Amino acid sequence: MHQPLPLSTPNRNLVRLTIVRGITWTGFLGAIIFGIEVLSFQLHVMPVILVIIAMGLVNVATWWRLGRPRAVTDIEYLVHLLIDVLGLSLLFYYTGGSTNPFITYYLVPVTIAAATLPWRFAWIIAAASLASYTAMMLFYEPVPQLSNGFVGTGIRLHIIGMWLNFSLSAGLVTFFIFKMAHALRRRDLTLSRTRETALRNEQVLAVATQAAGTAHELGTPLSTMAVLLSEMRQEARDNTPLVEDIDLLRQQVDTCKARLQTLVANADRRRLAKPEIAAAETWLSDVLQRWLVLRPDVSHRIDIQGKRGTPYIATDTTLEQALMNLLNNAADANPMDISILLDWTQDDVIIDIRDHGPGVSMNIADQLGETFISTKSKGMGIGLFLTHATINRFGGGVSLYNHEEGGTLTEVKLPRATADNPA
Repeated sequence: MHQPLPLSTPNRNLVRLTIVRGITWTGFLGAIIFGIEVLSFQLHVMPVILVIIAMGLVNVATWWRLGRPRAVTDIEYLVHLLIDVLGLSLLFYYTGGSTNPFITYYLVPVTIAAATLPWRFAWIIAAASLASYTAMMLFYEPVPQLSNGFVGTGIRLHIIGMWLNFSLSAGLVTFFIFKMAHALRRRDLTLSRTRETALRNEQVLAVATQAAGTAHELGTPLSTMAVLLSEMRQEARDNTPLVEDIDLLRQQVDTCKARLQTLVANADRRRLAKPEIAAAETWLSDVLQRWLVLRPDVSHRIDIQGKRGTPYIATDTTLEQALMNLLNNAADANPMDISILLDWTQDDVIIDIRDHGPGVSMNIADQLGETFISTKSKGMGIGLFLTHATINRFGGGVSLYNHEEGGTLTEVKLPRATADNPA
């Protein structure tokens, strides 16, 4: 069974045209019934009712067509507007022609065509409407009450009809144009976000490519340093303090080599692996323990706000590193009394990190994470950029604020996941 296509802009415009058509012809039907029963209009009722029924069937057929897996073309949309012009002409022919105060309703399909169709198609609708209006000045069945009738206040019935027509036309044109403009604004916003995401992904790819090349290039000098340190240790074996320093340097070199090997080994696995689902509180606790091993100078406190349920999030090693980057930024600002808060709502898990450092300059606050902007005098901004990109990839976001009591408040939002199904 075929599924209907997602509603594109032409499809949505046809939906709105169908709504406008339904409102219009329902209004015409009500006006004709009121004219016949209350104002004693002398009309050929049967042809008028047949025209209204025909337009109703066109609307039903249009709704059925919108459920088909086929996009609406400009030509098809043009045909729908021509049918509307034809239906109006038949109705006006039997209800007074150009003396009918609703005759200027021809402007509605003209306006819709001008707003939605290519230039030549819009002119076709304009020409068809003008030709129909002209024909209604020459050929029509008169309705005497429209020209000579008065209402109780002494106002001509024709004037009241013109007012009603203006109200209906203004309302429908406003509805259609507003909805169309709103759809265009949403499309432009979506395109803008897509472009920003593509540019950010290009930057991330460039950084990742450079990092991979750098990791490969660092292998040789680190191996050379390891060999030299081994030789220096042999030569300095009688100098205990120097041997200890050399052993410490060798340990650091080995750590760098191990980290580079892990980076290279995990690159493909990270690309292919699916995120793991973990309890947010447990995952945050594990990340903090690993972080504190690297930053023993830090004092911190953690607060769990949520009281109900156990929130789960999708995680991998890149998300862990992203959070560590934010924790390191807080520790670099001021390692004392870093406050970490975990909270959650029905849809999101929220992690707040607050430091007591100097805060973020307002000049760069809005640009953090969008490009290589750093809050540190010697920083390159790559850490924050990659952190933003990673958390955005998980459907979350990062916001930085200057806390009212001093320092920086970093808010991380991540979508909640179920234990079996990632968000």
